[in-house]
Amino acid sequence: MHYAPPPPFQHGQSEPIGILLLNLGTPDAPTPAAVRRYLAEFLSDPRVVELPRLLWAPILHGIILRVRPAKSARKYASIWTPEGSPLLAWTRRQAQALQARLDERHTPGALRVEPAMRYGHPSVPEALNRLQAAGARRILVLPAYPQYSGATTGSAFDAVAAWGRCTRWVPELRFVGAYHDDPAYIAALADSIRSQWQQLGTPDILVTSFHGMPERTLHQGDPYHCQCQKTARLLGEALDWPRERLRVTFQSRFGKAKWLEPATEPTLQALAQEGHHHVQVVCPGFSADCLETLEEIAQEGRATFLNAGGQQFHYLPCLNDSPQGIDTLLTLTERHLSGWPLAPHSAEAAQACRQRAQAMGASHG
Repeated sequence: MHYAPPPPFQHGQSEPIGILLLNLGTPDAPTPAAVRRYLAEFLSDPRVVELPRLLWAPILHGIILRVRPAKSARKYASIWTPEGSPLLAWTRRQAQALQARLDERHTPGALRVEPAMRYGHPSVPEALNRLQAAGARRILVLPAYPQYSGATTGSAFDAVAAWGRCTRWVPELRFVGAYHDDPAYIAALADSIRSQWQQLGTPDILVTSFHGMPERTLHQGDPYHCQCQKTARLLGEALDWPRERLRVTFQSRFGKAKWLEPATEPTLQALAQEGHHHVQVVCPGFSADCLETLEEIAQEGRATFLNAGGQQFHYLPCLNDSPQGIDTLLTLTERHLSGWPLAPHSAEAAQACRQRAQAMGASHG
């Protein structure tokens, strides 16, 4: 086994605490080739598709990766921005805003935030290597998934662990598992929705749409379904919103297995047919807007509702880099850093460290 050596070490160098802000991932470009590479990595993860490899590999490489990339590339192209993928752009902005807030509240340089994607770039190993090269010996892993699922948060842990298994000097690690019921997160969602209601008005029905998962994961012990339900309930209570005017649905179904229900698209169609004229959809399972929110909900969901007879449809954006969203990330970060020293690293202390090392025979810095 070959272990990657640590970056060059200098006595007295700064040792900032690292924060790895980790989201799901995105292709590098809205092209079939780039989408094929992304889907190959994503759908090869055993956390994402829990089928025997001998059964799944022929389906993935013989059918899905031949058919789906072109269709998905067209969808990505419909939401692509001058900054590239919306998910990557928002995650970078979140990392920058979180870094700025941390520098305001703590000694600048004591904490370093790096964005990463579980699939695609910047990859988890790339971001962790940058943190380690900056001198980080303690790293907080902050997956941007409010609700825990083995296919998302669990897979993020796998990626960090895989990097650690190949690293000679493994840093001290902490891991944020979920924040689906965190008061700061619920308050941020409620504040964001209220501010949008001032412009849009309140809807007949507020739909909370979460990413779908196969139903079997619920029976196998994954807490995702229950955490989604709790998020929606707490959000409704924070908004003082009538329970009969709140729906919890699940989107992004894939394959023939039975998925968590009710599904978002059929629900939107039924709401229009029942005579609900104004529907709004919020996606509390996503911290940043992406293909699943901007194309699947804001485009396809809108078309489904309006074509079925609805009159007003609004998609309410994710927290993204809003002040409420960054406040939530800041609250989570500082809470989970509790006990780790954030003392300033002075030039005098660094010089004293180098002198002690040299007195003991160190050949460099």
